[in-house]
Amino acid sequence: MRHRHGYRKLGRTSAHRKALLKNLAIALIEYGKIEIGVFKAKELQSYIEKLITAARSGDLNAHRYVFAYLQNKSATKKLITEIAPKYASRNGGYTRIQRTRLRRGDASQMAIIELV
Repeated sequence: MRHRHGYRKLGRTSAHRKALLKNLAIALIEYGKIEIGVFKAKELQSYIEKLITAARSGDLNAHRYVFAYLQNKSATKKLITEIAPKYASRNGGYTRIQRTRLRRGDASQMAIIELV
């Protein structure tokens, strides 16, 4: 039973899952919205909202915390200087997931995740 299990494994090892979420987060920060599978979108939503919440303070510790997760200077800078200040008065709910279509190859449910 998987009662109260905290995350989805997404069929990957822990290192692969960590790299996947990091790259998806960088893409979401860079483009504002991306289309991926629903379960990846749900995992990414949890991941990116924690980063945005941490980045809202905008201090040196926030920079270091976000950079430790993203390992990308431009994405870190954009998140802290452009994206996080927009959500200064918002308590969570920085992203939206909209189911879109079934992928042609395997009929997997796709979704668009975007910054609100």
